[in-house]
Amino acid sequence: MTAPTTGALRLTVLVGECDTCRHRPLYSEIVHRAHAAGLAGASVFRGIEGFGASSLVHTSRLLSLSEDLPVAVVVDTEERVRAFLPEVDALVPEGLVFLERCEIVPRPGSGDDAVREDRG
Repeated sequence: MTAPTTGALRLTVLVGECDTCRHRPLYSEIVHRAHAAGLAGASVFRGIEGFGASSLVHTSRLLSLSEDLPVAVVVDTEERVRAFLPEVDALVPEGLVFLERCEIVPRPGSGDDAVREDRG
């Protein structure tokens, strides 16, 4: 039987691989700030293809030579994610940022129980 789930909020920030902040990749700055803020987890995924507000299609196909494809994802309790939003606003003045309710399914021995509503 699967363990009980814990409610959480997923913050997804669509930024380009070429975007920078203080001479480091913007996605890296978001992850490091999320870590410093004590959030439960953050990951960066590289997109395959897509477009956003600019309507420019970015793709990872070899001939396109685009390297503008990462997505930064942060997951924690709603309160902690919402408290982190001002950091994101300061780093990403343009671009797509969205929130989704999600559930964390703790796995035995994985440490996933770190995301708890009663976490201090």
